[in-house]
Amino acid sequence: MLEDFWFNVEYGINHVLDINGYDHVLFLTVLAVPYVFKDWKRVLILVSMFTLGHTLSLVLAAYNVVSINGVLVEFLIPLTILIMALYTIFTAGRTSKEQKIGVLFLSTLFFGLIHGLGFAREFKMFIGKSEEKLMPLIEFALGIEIAQIIIVFVVLFLGFFGQTIFRFSRRDWMMVMSAIVVGLVLPMLIESDLFS
Repeated sequence: MLEDFWFNVEYGINHVLDINGYDHVLFLTVLAVPYVFKDWKRVLILVSMFTLGHTLSLVLAAYNVVSINGVLVEFLIPLTILIMALYTIFTAGRTSKEQKIGVLFLSTLFFGLIHGLGFAREFKMFIGKSEEKLMPLIEFALGIEIAQIIIVFVVLFLGFFGQTIFRFSRRDWMMVMSAIVVGLVLPMLIESDLFS
């Protein structure tokens, strides 16, 4: 039983940290880049909203409440990353307290639902025809959350390093990181099977 728990958690962690599936890392980067360590509560809430969103998608897909159009989801995921990156660019001059946090939380939850549909296909293959879906799903989601916290910590650490050691302004740091993400996500959108 404990072996199954750790296997499912590790599977969730590896799914997020997989170098071939870096879209999740890109989204978390633009989500966390406006913040510093003292904003950890807000960042944790945002990441948890994202986790809640994709866990809801996993539940709905695992119990066949929603069906997944893989091509559409593979287009929508990079689109959400692009939207978040552009939002970060256009709000780069503001302090975090000026941002409309309710809108940010709701959009992060919604984007989590979309990203969860991307997880759902693999999760359904992972559990196969097993009757027990809820516990593996929760354990998988826990692994995803752990991986997300690791990514966010790395982004916050790099931000601290860049702004303290290299004296980047907060605004410049947000603009540069978001521009890098835009540059990485545009090919994903252009090469989407939706346009084939």
